[in-house]
Amino acid sequence: MTPDPTPPTVATPTEMCPSCAGIQQNWRRARGHAELVQGGHRTVEHKHGTVTITRYRCECCGTVWEYENNKCNRHAGWSVLVR
Repeated sequence: MTPDPTPPTVATPTEMCPSCAGIQQNWRRARGHAELVQGGHRTVEHKHGTVTITRYRCECCGTVWEYENNKCNRHAGWSVLVR
């Protein structure tokens, strides 16, 4: 029996669901969506004060998000950690 000449397929990251793809990243006042489940949160000291960062996970596609609630930085907000 000869070995299969085709290379094994590499696992590709899953695509975001349409709801996650619609989240505006890096904008503090942007909204999430209903399938995001809140995880843990942590506080971080910045030069302007304490900032809360909360982790979320989408039940639909599994994308992991963090939301930085920094009132001094309008471009904080949502960011993707893992797809």
